[in-house]
Amino acid sequence: MSRRLTLPRPALRAPTPPDRAVRAHRYRVRGAALAAGALPVFAFPAPGLATLAWVALVPGLLLMQRAPSAREAAVRGWWFGAGFILTGMYWLIPSIGPALPLLAVVFGVLQAGVGLAVHRLLHPPLTARRALLALAVVPAVWLTTEYARSWHALGGPWALLGATQWRHPAVLALASAGGIWLVSAAVVAVNTGVLIVLTATGWRPRALAALATVLVLAAGPLLFALRAAPAGAGAVTVALVQPGIVEDPQARFEASAAATAALGGRPVDLIVWGESSTTADLERDPAAAARLSRLSAVTGAEILAGEDARKADGRISKDAVLVSPAGTVDRYRKIRLVPFGEYIPLRPLLGWIAGVSRAAGENRAPGNAFHVLPATDRTGAPLPVGALICFESAFPDMSRTAARDGARVLVYQSSTSTFQDTWAPEQHVSLAAIRAAETGRPAVQASLTGVSAAFDAQGRELARFGTDRTGALTVRLPLTAPSTLTWYDRIGDVVPAAALLVTAGAVLAAGRGRVRRAAR
Repeated sequence: MSRRLTLPRPALRAPTPPDRAVRAHRYRVRGAALAAGALPVFAFPAPGLATLAWVALVPGLLLMQRAPSAREAAVRGWWFGAGFILTGMYWLIPSIGPALPLLAVVFGVLQAGVGLAVHRLLHPPLTARRALLALAVVPAVWLTTEYARSWHALGGPWALLGATQWRHPAVLALASAGGIWLVSAAVVAVNTGVLIVLTATGWRPRALAALATVLVLAAGPLLFALRAAPAGAGAVTVALVQPGIVEDPQARFEASAAATAALGGRPVDLIVWGESSTTADLERDPAAAARLSRLSAVTGAEILAGEDARKADGRISKDAVLVSPAGTVDRYRKIRLVPFGEYIPLRPLLGWIAGVSRAAGENRAPGNAFHVLPATDRTGAPLPVGALICFESAFPDMSRTAARDGARVLVYQSSTSTFQDTWAPEQHVSLAAIRAAETGRPAVQASLTGVSAAFDAQGRELARFGTDRTGALTVRLPLTAPSTLTWYDRIGDVVPAAALLVTAGAVLAAGRGRVRRAAR
């Protein structure tokens, strides 16, 4: 009788759960990435540590570089992006409440691409070739994420890294060539170079990174020195009226009117009121319209009022209304509204946010198109004005359009009463300096409350009223020739387009590399 030999079967074991220590370490590092995302925000106003921006990304990039896998690097990039958005826009909590963490998670995921790029190109041991690629690809991927979240349907551009340099006209010279996008790319390139210098072991990648960092840092000041200052073409005196926090609409109108009347007898060419300075529909309220016309006659200057009123069609809109002694000259209706502040996207789905925050209870009506307002100075000479309202100062393309359409001055009407004690007023006014440098046009911002300020054609601050000031701020603005156009005015968003191409090329190259490795 034969006996069958049976081999012992290996015992089947349940999968070993992840080690608790490993899992805890992973989330500690991700938490560090979240905190690292907050660090660059301190380079923005109001903290205003602009120099910090040139190294503030390094801790986050280091965490992505040292990730054990590409997937983990992407997750760390995501957490870094969420920390950046959450900190940079913390002041939105009164407007959107619990939706802010959700927005941080959604927009933070865009930075996962930065984590992948850093890990793939900068993981040790670092070669000179990969260092050079990283100096081009990492800024391109970062810029692609900035450009993507700058789409107005997603909320528009805010907290773009280049905006940290708003107080430095020598650096903003880059904006005159490639817009704020070029400044952002320069800041990320320097951070990438610093990371390579600190972490590379070979002398070649470190030397290349150091050289590239020095060249990028010198590019703005060199361009500023070589570029001729905008040619002078006269000057105008502009008065910015800031009444302060006045809740009652009629009292707010009266406060602006009193500050305007006090300008009588002074040589003023244009008077700018803040956003929502009147809640009267000047087309249907003859008393309010006549009051503004009389003020214009008394001061000898046209008035640009901010109208926030329900119109004949029953909808509320925000308009910049130009008024002369003869009556209303022209008006511009705001076309890019503030998400949640002036309308709730997908209101049937997200309308509940209005019940737990100060989000708009009713959607405002947007205008159809932008156009320059045909203002004149006190002598009757043309003074075309590119008037934009509040958040529209964040959009580079709108100010660029105003410059190309012949605007001599960029005027922004604002009201930041909801965010008076936050970093928002300083962040907002910094955008006017950037738009001035981009377009080669002087720019002013008049706020109901917040910060009113004026900047010359290179972005240098000429005058300001802080959040604690009220009254009328008068400033003499040097004008540039009507035909003056910066490189950015002419070529537009070439820099983000190039970043998109570089990013796409990097993605294709990475895909081909994976296919070849799989084939082997």
